[in-house]
Amino acid sequence: MNNKTIVSLAAAATLGLPTLAAASPDIAGGFWASWRYNTTDDSDTAETDKDTYGDIGREALILYVDGGDGPWTYSAETRFGPGSFTDTANNSTGDNFAIHKAWLGYTINDNWDVKIGKSQVPFGWKTVNFWPGDMFQAGYGDQMDVGAKVTGGFGDFGLALAYYHQDDWGETSTDTVDDNAHWGSSGTWRKGQTGVIDFNYTLATGSMSHKFGVSAQAGTLQDLTDADPATGGNVDYDHGSHNAGVVYYEGMIGPFTGKAEYIMVNRDIPDTSTDVENSRIALEGQYAVGNWTAYLDVTTASTDTDGNNADDIMAYSPGVKYNYGPGWFYVEYLDQDGFIDRSGDVNEGDFSSLYVTMDYYF
Repeated sequence: MNNKTIVSLAAAATLGLPTLAAASPDIAGGFWASWRYNTTDDSDTAETDKDTYGDIGREALILYVDGGDGPWTYSAETRFGPGSFTDTANNSTGDNFAIHKAWLGYTINDNWDVKIGKSQVPFGWKTVNFWPGDMFQAGYGDQMDVGAKVTGGFGDFGLALAYYHQDDWGETSTDTVDDNAHWGSSGTWRKGQTGVIDFNYTLATGSMSHKFGVSAQAGTLQDLTDADPATGGNVDYDHGSHNAGVVYYEGMIGPFTGKAEYIMVNRDIPDTSTDVENSRIALEGQYAVGNWTAYLDVTTASTDTDGNNADDIMAYSPGVKYNYGPGWFYVEYLDQDGFIDRSGDVNEGDFSSLYVTMDYYF
């Protein structure tokens, strides 16, 4: 085959085959770790921490990939390590490794876009703290589920519509990465086939802004029980259902930021005869000056579930963080007299701890 033939074939191939070209992605990374000192009364861990002066751990390495080409955008975050906020017994990897988010987006116009993959559920707001996390928002704060959503707005009005097919990747994972242990388990049930709507209005003037919103979600609680222990045979699935609503506010006046929300929860848990019903209140305040931000998160929860005699519970977490350039230093304290379990209901139980955290991004 002579050179002329080779050139002709190359030209034909170039003309006949599509060329894939995309902008280079932005690839970044980060890591974090924390010192923890447990102060819970009558706790074995607290007694140990008195002798050892706490422990340093909860370390994680994070990889970020972001980019786009024309109307297409994408974003992914993967975490490695014990501090990944993942649940190894109930995630899709079985290890301290999780894909926190991974979505492909399409910008329809200046006001509307679509995302497909694992993305933030448009429901109320999430807390600003680091280690104390969602507290009694518990399952309704930093939610990351797998599905599709459309977000946009009309002037000062915002709207989001979403369908999430499942809680996480895979067939049985209940892992939401940042807010675990509130949506069943890999051996019982998980959240699925959930529709979500969020509608909000923002009033902004000068250095002030006020956002008022309402969100609702409803869907299936997928029964993951796949065999009868007595016979080893398949059983009839008894899928449940869930619904929740929230009314919320987010405001900013100069250096002050405030948030408030009221959440109403109802769940028909598979293979149970009593619905879980409760309500939660979440409040947050922030004050920023220079590179410093002080904040306080307060949450309460009250059960209306038949047969649950737990008292109202409360959690509070004051904290301060400092932006030193490539990352932040955090000092935070958490105190609570209860918790929200895997069924999403209220339980009593004391816990308190001090956290000092550092992170770095590159």
